[in-house]
Amino acid sequence: MKKLIATIVLGVVSLSASAETWFNASLTPDIAVQSRDTQINGLTLSIYGENPQTSLALGFVNGSTGESAGAQFGLFNWGKGDFTGLQASFVNFCDGKLVGVQSGFFNKCGTGVGVQLGTVNWAKSGEGLVQIGFANIIEDNEWFKNFPDKLATGFVFVNWGF
Repeated sequence: MKKLIATIVLGVVSLSASAETWFNASLTPDIAVQSRDTQINGLTLSIYGENPQTSLALGFVNGSTGESAGAQFGLFNWGKGDFTGLQASFVNFCDGKLVGVQSGFFNKCGTGVGVQLGTVNWAKSGEGLVQIGFANIIEDNEWFKNFPDKLATGFVFVNWGF
């Protein structure tokens, strides 16, 4: 039993010391269990967090940097790089490529592949994006660019880009 406990303790210590870890809790990015450069592969609990991550992020403001994946639930979710997974909050942002689902009052992504569900949905481009909401905009929507005679790239209720 002592060997098992010692092995678990050494494992936790080595995980905490590595550049990747399974858990982070933060009040702000600078007041956190892990530094903002540490890759989180597991669970993130935040008032305001900001890490590269492949995790379940629960908090008020969930930020992710670099290429990140997982599920984010909070009031405000954002990603500086590409994000794969689910963002569900009042406001969702992904500066890079979103592959997955955004669900909230306002959703915005650079390039979208997946679904945006919200009151206002906005994407720079949509390679395989479906938007369902009150106002839906895909800026560079080749599908509707000149059909029929310069149709708008924004629509009420449903919009798509393929």
